Amino acid sequence: MPLTSGKTRKITGIVLGAGAMVAVLFPPPAGAQSDTVLAWAPKPAHIGSYRPPNKPIWKLSEILKKHAGQSDWTENLVGTSEFDAAYISMAPGRHTQKLFYSDDRTFWVVQAGQIKFEIEGQPAFIASKGFLVQVPSRVPFTLETVGDTPSLRFEVHPAEPAIFPIAEKPAPVPGVTYIQASFKGRGTYDEHNKPFLDFEKDVVQAQAKPPSAFLEDPYMAVEIFRGPAAAMPADSDWGHFRANYPGCWFVLEGKENFLIEGVAPFVAEAGDVVFAPVGRWHRVTAGGDGISTRLAINARPGNLHWYQPGRAR
Repeated sequence: MPLTSGKTRKITGIVLGAGAMVAVLFPPPAGAQSDTVLAWAPKPAHIGSYRPPNKPIWKLSEILKKHAGQSDWTENLVGTSEFDAAYISMAPGRHTQKLFYSDDRTFWVVQAGQIKFEIEGQPAFIASKGFLVQVPSRVPFTLETVGDTPSLRFEVHPAEPAIFPIAEKPAPVPGVTYIQASFKGRGTYDEHNKPFLDFEKDVVQAQAKPPSAFLEDPYMAVEIFRGPAAAMPADSDWGHFRANYPGCWFVLEGKENFLIEGVAPFVAEAGDVVFAPVGRWHRVTAGGDGISTRLAINARPGNLHWYQPGRAR
């Protein structure tokens, strides 16, 4: 790989330069040609740092050990300018306030227990392990743990204060004063964005192919990658890095192999959450002995991916 500087650094067995020629384009913007283009990519001289709560991998087993014996807790996992993510446990009979967010969708994976979702305009439903659920912008919703065990959910919501219907008393937020105001318009569901997907029943048990994405609009996407273990790529294959947005993944089932620039290669298991800052090479492959599934959570679908010359896909 051509280097633009004589200075190099060894990252997890890969020797990289301060800048490099890479190939693009995947996926192409709407209306653009799909031909690969060779260009000089502005690779940061210093790889993007991990700022708390972000880190390469959050192991579900370690999170559960930390909160052993607790029914109500929150573990913040990801913080970006576009979205935040957390694991949230809620005791039986507990429920959230009715709230909504202004401009982006909210997304959940139910990891354990049962949660009753009440989404304005939709029939209430109970979601259990493996359910993927989403709510459009400006649509009020509440969640309640049903049954006799705590529920556990992975939640991704916009990086902004929540909004509360006028009948609700807003929860206090440091630095925010709530005032009465009016607005028009609400987000909607469509043929690509449904309220929920029962992944265990409709995909795993039915042995059916999942949709390529559970959530997708101009601002956010949750893509589904499912399949058998793949051969590990050669060490010379670094995957890609993103020009402006970080990478975030949730392992839904099985095991996934991760290589992130500056981090020793690791294996993530079901329930684990993985994060790669902007500008770091990273590569993900299905691992383990059987089928595995990962959810790729991306702000701005179609964001620029840079590849090594000749390897754009």
